[in-house]
Amino acid sequence: MEAIRTVEAVQYVTPLREGGSLPAVVVGDDGEKYVMKFAGAGQGKKALIAELISGEIARALGLAVPEIAFITLSPELPPSEPDPEIQELMEASVGLNLGLKFLPEAFGFDPLEKNQVDPLYASKVVWLDAFTLNVDRTPRNTNMLHWQGQIWLIDHGASLYFHHNWNGYERYIASTFPLVSEHVLLPFASQMDDANRWGKKHLSESLFSDLVESIPEVWIDDGSENGLPEELKERYLNFLVKRFLETDPFVEEAKHARKTHV
Repeated sequence: MEAIRTVEAVQYVTPLREGGSLPAVVVGDDGEKYVMKFAGAGQGKKALIAELISGEIARALGLAVPEIAFITLSPELPPSEPDPEIQELMEASVGLNLGLKFLPEAFGFDPLEKNQVDPLYASKVVWLDAFTLNVDRTPRNTNMLHWQGQIWLIDHGASLYFHHNWNGYERYIASTFPLVSEHVLLPFASQMDDANRWGKKHLSESLFSDLVESIPEVWIDDGSENGLPEELKERYLNFLVKRFLETDPFVEEAKHARKTHV
């Protein structure tokens, strides 16, 4: 995988109030716009870890994901509006945050439109979300955008949800992920076996290791009794590697759900 770039936010543009975590558009010191997700938001730094890992796995699968970057936020950067909620959020997020490259003029995916999704592409997305336990790509909240003739995936912060309670996290390794029945792309995902073969070809233990090592320690060291950063990283890697070895259960669950619910 390519190294994740780090940029500094030099201009606050606007909040994106559609998101529950209140992300914002900022300009980086490279002149590019990013949708910045705050480390101090209610979903916390674990959402940023999930975004990083699942987003880069999606990229390795050849799915369209905006570039992910680490974004540093200085306490001297004032927002361009006096909203006290945003002021408080920015104060709580000074330091290292995460951003996705802004896609100008992109528009949301409409699940009611037909014949707009390639079956293999849809199957790869369903495979990705079942693999990473992403509960948040449903008709209520698709977390996908149309841009330049392609469907782009955004917001993977709800994936890898086992890290919100590390006790017994191993049981999620073998999860068939029944919530796949609510996936917005399941009606189009008629090639799950092909998607499974694609995933096996394009992902690897070395990729997972690189991704886990790229997690900033400041995000993973929460000062709790969950374990030291290196121990928690080992748990992330253990989950990804072992789940990757046993993909058939969640693939079969997706196929069954499609047959049952579509």
